[in-house]
Amino acid sequence: MNNIFSYRNDFPLLNASENKGFIYFDNAATTQRPQCVIDAITEFYTKFNANPLRGLYGLSIKATDVYENARHTVAEFLNARDDGEIVFTRNTTESINLVAYSYGLQNVQEGDEIVVSCMEHHSNLLPWQLVCREKGASLVFLECTDDAVITKEEYESKITSKTKFVALVHVSNVFGITNPVKEITAYAHKVGNGGKGACVLIDGAQSSPHIKIDVKDLDADFFALSGHKLCGPMGIGVLYGKKLLFEQMPPFLSGGEMIEYVTRDSATYAELPHKFEAGTVNAADAAGLASAIEYITQVGFEAIEKNDNQLVSLVMEGFKNIPHVHVIGSKNPENHSGIVTFTIDDVHPHDIATILDTENIAIRAGHHCAQPLMQKLGVGSTARASMYFYNTEAEAEIFVEKISHIREWMGLK
Repeated sequence: MNNIFSYRNDFPLLNASENKGFIYFDNAATTQRPQCVIDAITEFYTKFNANPLRGLYGLSIKATDVYENARHTVAEFLNARDDGEIVFTRNTTESINLVAYSYGLQNVQEGDEIVVSCMEHHSNLLPWQLVCREKGASLVFLECTDDAVITKEEYESKITSKTKFVALVHVSNVFGITNPVKEITAYAHKVGNGGKGACVLIDGAQSSPHIKIDVKDLDADFFALSGHKLCGPMGIGVLYGKKLLFEQMPPFLSGGEMIEYVTRDSATYAELPHKFEAGTVNAADAAGLASAIEYITQVGFEAIEKNDNQLVSLVMEGFKNIPHVHVIGSKNPENHSGIVTFTIDDVHPHDIATILDTENIAIRAGHHCAQPLMQKLGVGSTARASMYFYNTEAEAEIFVEKISHIREWMGLK
């Protein structure tokens, strides 16, 4: 295989003359797009632009083929059993809300418990708070250790016969830790819902760009991801769901295309997955997502994980030599999935990000849509550098060197 850094040449933004020397370390928020993804979107609009699934003329049929081929690419990427288990949404947030409204409100009852972790993104917390309020259920939190680990003892003590649903992040967008979702899913299926098994949703927004996903192996009932976090377009997401569950769930949105037959008084819904895809679909971005998946597959997850670990190791080792810098989460670089979240004594994270911006380095600062976790950590916000396969060791070294001067530039000793 080619040197992984050769892929950097495929990204127009990173190679633009006006971005010379620019270091992009905000990949957990959104990744950059390779030219092939941009080309796939352009190709749809220049060669296949018609409303898919509706027209009987040739161009519409071609548009439908592009859209459904993209669904098949996603199904293979996740190792789903059937293309009908793949629903296109706008993003992970919409995917989770679909499950909360369509499954949660229909199945959770008063006295039930929904289990989440302390490290959830707000997108995998607020929908379940809503379900609990509406249905009189309780929200139960899995806590983590100082090293960001959810232990076996913790999830076995919190997941009980009262547990109706478990919603769990696969890779934390703050810690970068990979949670034991397969083991937790198996336990929830064994003891939850009075021994009949609780349903499990995995938030794969951060895991799908870095880890090979096999939904059959995980045995999750639902799995959600966003295209823009794995080199795909913004505005396209995926919800995988087991076919039997999808068949039992009512539509989340209603209107055009998600119906089979409509009368003045009622309607019968279209077959899976179309009953969950109301209105004109986002076919161009689905094509872009398929191109991104093919591209990521070519790069290879083994190479991606290796590069993640190398860059995080370099940054964390460099931080050890800088007084007042504190890494959040595990001390093991291999437990970070390319994410290093940190604080600097007496320097607000917003100041860190602003100063680095003047040095042509982009990082994230704030609560990372994980305010309950920030409260647990006793901080209002943190700085976060998140790296991907097109980032280099040279960039990591420059980043560490700039961090070493932050307090000095702030007039602190």
